[in-house]
Amino acid sequence: MSIPPKPIPGSEAPDCRLHNFSPLLGIFPPSGGFPGHATTQRKKVLITGASSGIGQAIAVRFAAEGANVAINYRSDAEQAEATRAMCQAARTNGGGREIIVQADISREDEVRAMFAEAIDEFGRLDVLVNNAGIQKPSASHEIETSDFDRILSVNLRGPFLCSREAIRHFLSRDGGGVILNNSSVHEIIPKPKYLPYSVSKGGLENLTKSLALEYADRGIRVNAVGPGAVITPINKSWIDNPKARVEVEAHIPMGRAGKSCEIAAVFAFLASDEASYMTGQTIFACGGLTLYPEFRVAWSSGE
Repeated sequence: MSIPPKPIPGSEAPDCRLHNFSPLLGIFPPSGGFPGHATTQRKKVLITGASSGIGQAIAVRFAAEGANVAINYRSDAEQAEATRAMCQAARTNGGGREIIVQADISREDEVRAMFAEAIDEFGRLDVLVNNAGIQKPSASHEIETSDFDRILSVNLRGPFLCSREAIRHFLSRDGGGVILNNSSVHEIIPKPKYLPYSVSKGGLENLTKSLALEYADRGIRVNAVGPGAVITPINKSWIDNPKARVEVEAHIPMGRAGKSCEIAAVFAFLASDEASYMTGQTIFACGGLTLYPEFRVAWSSGE
């Protein structure tokens, strides 16, 4: 059952200038930065898949707050440089710097080299953001084994390899650390024709919880963010198609897709000391997609 979206007072998309840089809109933070929100200032952060989309928005948000940011990319060096330029432009307090670290996070040797380079440049790491992820549509009975393996390698093996290196580093010095995973509403909502992606996000939920429990008493917090439908390049097929976008947004209780800056803001909070008593949680930033939207009308009761 499809329910047409209705305008919802107060649900309008925020002005990203009040929250973060928006890579798609080209909007930077206001002069003077984010009043009262320098929550990740001076932290050393490594973000995988930071050359586009949500990863790019996270990098720019952290840079705007004064963090040192390691921008990971796999193959698009030009986009990684664009992210670095955005980070530099977003800095308003003169603090922090950016580096670019190339690695395929599904490869153990490249992950180790990436961490070694970032730690050598910054002296330490405080926060790991496992953001990189891929997907490929296919009817489940037609999925190539190589595609299944590749998606799981990037979306689940990669976060494991990176988290393992981060934890080893955190345990080697005082102060603990933070690991944040970019998951999806599809860690709990099935996604037909995207089986490997959905399976990887379900696994990421358990990775988050298991690591959080195992290392909670060692000063290491592990949380995840579960975005819903977000305006990023990976969703270009429906973003640029007015009819398809209406259909997508009809399923979202808040009546609109999210912006990457809104997701980045959740990561900034979870990375900060303001979230110091939170671990093992997935925060769904999804406009209500996880609330069983079809039950906005009590059709099961005869309405």
